Amino acid sequence: MFYHQSAPDGAPVGGGAAGDNGQVQARLAVLGATGSIGRQAIEVATAHRDRLRLVGLSCRTSAEACDALARDARARVVVAERDGDDAVIDLVRADDVDVVVVGIPGIAALRPTLAALDAGKTVAIAAKEVLVVGGHLVRERARQGAGERLRPVDSEHCALWQCLRGEDLDTVESVTLTASGGPFRDTPLEALPGMSAERALQHPTWHMGPKVTVDSATLVNKGYEVIEAHWLFDLPYTAVNAVIHPQSLVHALVRFADGSVKAQLADPDMRLPIQYALLYPERLESPVRRLELRDLSFLPIDPARYPCYTIVLEAASQGPAAMIAVNAADEIAVERFLHGDLAFTAIAGVLERALGIASRSPLGAAPDLASILAFDREVRRELTAKAMV
Repeated sequence: MFYHQSAPDGAPVGGGAAGDNGQVQARLAVLGATGSIGRQAIEVATAHRDRLRLVGLSCRTSAEACDALARDARARVVVAERDGDDAVIDLVRADDVDVVVVGIPGIAALRPTLAALDAGKTVAIAAKEVLVVGGHLVRERARQGAGERLRPVDSEHCALWQCLRGEDLDTVESVTLTASGGPFRDTPLEALPGMSAERALQHPTWHMGPKVTVDSATLVNKGYEVIEAHWLFDLPYTAVNAVIHPQSLVHALVRFADGSVKAQLADPDMRLPIQYALLYPERLESPVRRLELRDLSFLPIDPARYPCYTIVLEAASQGPAAMIAVNAADEIAVERFLHGDLAFTAIAGVLERALGIASRSPLGAAPDLASILAFDREVRRELTAKAMV
């Protein structure tokens, strides 16, 4: 696990500034502040003002909403569409920023994540796509500096972090990620082609942004999370599994060589992993509802119902070009589905076509940032120019 480092009791790792009460507190920049993760990160920071100070917020287009979120904290605001993408990079590099919360969806989060790590910042990352298309770049940078460089905000990877804390990774036999199965878990297969975007956005347990909610319905997100676990914890893909767990109470499990299993359980509320990432290693009070244990069930992932999950794992086995291509295809396909221009079951076909494009790519095993972004653009052009989506 390349980001795990112990710290003195009560002291967050990765930099901080002394608050008025003498407590060590982290100064935060929240990217994607108007989205689901961004708003919940701001809520956590507001609840722990003595330890967390908001100094900067960014968004893509919603200047008015971002200004409103920043007003109470007197944080500065960067609007990418108005101020330019370089202004976001300047924000994450600023001297008064210790921790960068990356809540930007899609490949757009890759450049600011790398910039923050290059600047020596701690990164609390919620953008799956960053590790899917650029995991090798993130791992290289996160290992270069002392301290806690990367903190996973995804509930599953935060759960793995907690389960593995203090453990010898050589004793880990396998890890298991859980998936709710999404809104179509029990929908007859023959009815799936007619499922609307409105139905797809009705997730049974989580409240998330539209892209990740659709990815949860197709299980693209779970395939992405397998790739994330590989990069975050130095685990081979063969040691990372996933199961359907409808209640979303168990977020991850770790099986050790002696046969024992550790699991992390909590109510499905993203404020908990966000708070753990921002206040680590402290555990403080939170507004999250206390877990009520109910019957727990686990089911295998049906490839007929979730073909996208299998495609993402196939992309992972093929290497960077395939993962970049599938990520680009998924962003395009989900947007088309949300606009009513693509059937739900057609998303898998778009991802398959992206694998075909990747098979012709000369991209190497460790492409740099410019090559990743260039191939991403190439895939998008080919998919749209040839009416492949």
